Amino acid sequence: MMWPSSQASKILTLLLVIVVVYCIYMDTFLFLRIKNYKIDLFEPVQNATTQTSTFQSVKSSNYEDVTWIPCNINPLCHPTVKALMVDHINHYIYGPLCAIVDIGFSISERMLFLTPNMISLFHVFVACIGAKLLTCQSLVIRRVAIVLFQIRMFLDDLDGHVARERKHIKGERSEVGSLGYWVDGICDLVGVTAMMIGILLYLKTNPPRRGYKEINSSEDIERDHTAEIGISYKTKVPLQRIIQVLGLFSGQMVLSSLAWNRYIDIYQDLLENCTEYDVVRREASFTSKTFFFATGLWRIVNPHSYLHLLSLAVFCDKTWSLLKAVHYSGYICLVVAVATSEYLVENTRTFVVKSMDV
Repeated sequence: MMWPSSQASKILTLLLVIVVVYCIYMDTFLFLRIKNYKIDLFEPVQNATTQTSTFQSVKSSNYEDVTWIPCNINPLCHPTVKALMVDHINHYIYGPLCAIVDIGFSISERMLFLTPNMISLFHVFVACIGAKLLTCQSLVIRRVAIVLFQIRMFLDDLDGHVARERKHIKGERSEVGSLGYWVDGICDLVGVTAMMIGILLYLKTNPPRRGYKEINSSEDIERDHTAEIGISYKTKVPLQRIIQVLGLFSGQMVLSSLAWNRYIDIYQDLLENCTEYDVVRREASFTSKTFFFATGLWRIVNPHSYLHLLSLAVFCDKTWSLLKAVHYSGYICLVVAVATSEYLVENTRTFVVKSMDV
């Protein structure tokens, strides 16, 4: 190991606590920012004088005027639908880091030869190296692999940041159907698949153990050359069970990705893209507590969050424990998130779209 296990546990626990507290802190200030300050999505509106609504916006202050952190690196400045649904690590840590790296190296302005698609393809290469290292028996090397996969996720954020900067787009957006959208999605799929294959190959060659069995005869010794008479040992989990558990976990990530992208697309159409809808009603829906709660569920159960959790488990050498713990229960969280989103989508559509007929 890189350091004594007791010291490693204390350091990881402290870092985890710091990250959790930081994310809760940022979520709180994100909600206050949305409730109290103007939002770019709903300004300016050319036909605002002709729109009628029982709601009135009382926001007159700009968040940019009160924050001391520059908006080009501040994740709270430009809230969007996707920003509210992106996982905490990507939004609050990797996002600002991408902006800092972009400013430091002038990637968006000067390194025009470096396209977002090139960055996407490069993080696939990083993922393949990481997947190879994940198959090693040494925990130190597997931890290096996890560092590489975190670099891959950072690069995944960077390609989107560079694309938005070059198009002068403020805040997180999904350009559904564009070439960059599909390239990014395919590269993400390849990278995640590489990680799953690496974990599968490691568990195949180093199967987890369960239960105990008494070794009382020479026949038992022949079945397991490491056994000795009179010694109890844990039996190996069969490969079929490993594939089943890992497959169920992978299925959660697939369903999470499909649902997450679907609701981003729906919410963007309802609240961001369709400017013919009543702007005050769109803003009221976007700034509601219900919407913040529903999108907050996807910050927890989106595919990136799954990958961060799995990375932490591998780093702590608790991969099998995590997979066993969530391979069924994780589907319950997805059902809750989907049900909440479906309910909110129907209410938002009724409030924003159907109100035009009144």
